[in-house]
Amino acid sequence: MTNPDVRGVQPAAQEPVNALRRVTAIGGGHGLGRVLASLQFLQCRLVGIVATTDNGGASGLLRQSHQTIAWGDIRNCLSQLVEQPLAADVLNYRFTDDPNLAGHNFGNLLLHTLNQLSARPLDGIQLLSRLLNVTTRLLPMSEHPVDLVADTHEGLECFGELLVDQLNEMPEALRLSSEVTATPEALKHLKRSDLIILGPGSFLTSIMPPLLVDKIVETIVSSNAPVIFIDNLLPEHSPAGELPVSERINWLHSSVGHQLIDMVITNHHDRHLTVPYINSIKAAAAAPQRHDKESLRRTLNLALHELSAAATANKGK
Repeated sequence: MTNPDVRGVQPAAQEPVNALRRVTAIGGGHGLGRVLASLQFLQCRLVGIVATTDNGGASGLLRQSHQTIAWGDIRNCLSQLVEQPLAADVLNYRFTDDPNLAGHNFGNLLLHTLNQLSARPLDGIQLLSRLLNVTTRLLPMSEHPVDLVADTHEGLECFGELLVDQLNEMPEALRLSSEVTATPEALKHLKRSDLIILGPGSFLTSIMPPLLVDKIVETIVSSNAPVIFIDNLLPEHSPAGELPVSERINWLHSSVGHQLIDMVITNHHDRHLTVPYINSIKAAAAAPQRHDKESLRRTLNLALHELSAAATANKGK
């Protein structure tokens, strides 16, 4: 019997999410992979736009020696989407004994190698996706290497995700180290989306970086798709984790200059939220920090029902 926590959960045909022609999820790390795995039944109708600013761990080692984007979050998503557990283990394998490879991750090295053989990073990602029989499309937020930069209230500049993660308070501003462009494919999919999902994940280092790429926010605003923000089940260990979800959303809207979010999925009661929210989602049995896939799918369907009912009511006014 297939474990629903390992493979994508199959929905009922009448569920609203199954009727969507295009869903785009934005983020990074484990959170984005969890959302994509929960909606994997959508196959090529599902697109993930992945943060690529990580400068720590195995991604950081590669970035120190090569001018490349961070591959770690892309590899993480692939490992959650691949159906063979052994393939996921191979992608996530980390070298320890070889002094020349110590700390490196096999999946990152494989993606970097395919990039060297391809015309652009996206080609290498698509090739590995086909080899792994992953039909969900993964797009880097940009194909150009770039770092995350935080400006503090004291006038200090924190360069790179490693330093941003060590902040004691929310920064005054968050930006990218240089202006980079989104892939044309990412902008195209956003324009055509019926639903856009942000999170869950590290607020400053997974959710925010793609929103700082040129034209991504503008494309989201110009689309007709509702935007749903999925909150973390447990507070993250960062200044953002100390804020209620309403303050994080206000900070996001202030940073990008637009009101993006139409609905919030959170288990934390917050009477200051100015957008509708749903708080009925469950955690995975073996991991309290991870959303249960089936519960996440059901909650997204409930959110779509409520958004549709609200839209109908507004038309009647």
